[in-house]
Amino acid sequence: MLKRIVAASIIVFLTFFIGITNFEASGGYGWGYKKNADHQIPDVGKYREILDTYGAYYADFSGEKNIYLTFDNGYEQGYTADILDVLKKEGVPATFFVTGHYVDSEPDLVRRMADEGHIIGNHSYHHPDFSILSKDAMQKELETLEEAVAEVSSQKEMKYLRPPRGIFNEQTLKWANDLGLIHIFWSLAFIDWETSKQKGWEYAFDQIMAQVHPGAIVLLHTVSEDNAKALQNLITELKKQGYSFKSLDDLVLKDTLPEGIYG
Repeated sequence: MLKRIVAASIIVFLTFFIGITNFEASGGYGWGYKKNADHQIPDVGKYREILDTYGAYYADFSGEKNIYLTFDNGYEQGYTADILDVLKKEGVPATFFVTGHYVDSEPDLVRRMADEGHIIGNHSYHHPDFSILSKDAMQKELETLEEAVAEVSSQKEMKYLRPPRGIFNEQTLKWANDLGLIHIFWSLAFIDWETSKQKGWEYAFDQIMAQVHPGAIVLLHTVSEDNAKALQNLITELKKQGYSFKSLDDLVLKDTLPEGIYG
């Protein structure tokens, strides 16, 4: 177990970052878009058609003032419990995309996520670039993570996948579908994962409020002290502006039911 945790820690430390700008690497695309300040869903160009083909999501296009909070958890910096406290107090659902290192090192927090009604998403076991893996290797990464979560929590299956570093291609999207998983990207993010370069909770608050839009899937990292301290004010202000916080299950259910039934 110790060797597994150490190995996973090294891999996560070396590779844990978010693809905010467009790039191609190892035969894959890096998720990205041009930020805007007009409170509209950002344009992702050719990616939109690719995602639609494989039933992947990066936003809710219904036009409703819904917000979907998602957190990536590669390792723990002591802020996730505070985040969970705020979510519980405000009755706000979230999805936590975890790695194998996180599950092995923080089983109590993973258990708490599930017990408090949040969704645990698959961020892979070792955080590799899926675009350079075989289908069998990708499947092993995802299934090993699912088994690890099932061992420590009440959530026994996983529905949602966030690819490590946002790297994907049509092949990895198809393989995820074959395994019964839905890719979840994001339409709102900022550089928040650099733990030595936190800028104060107001910075995180301002970054999110400047980009927020109806249907936003928000990507945050739980290693950020700024995020943890800003979360209460963010939720309060967004509710005041008429936004509702929904889970990814709400988004997918709404998208699959005939028009007029959901609601």
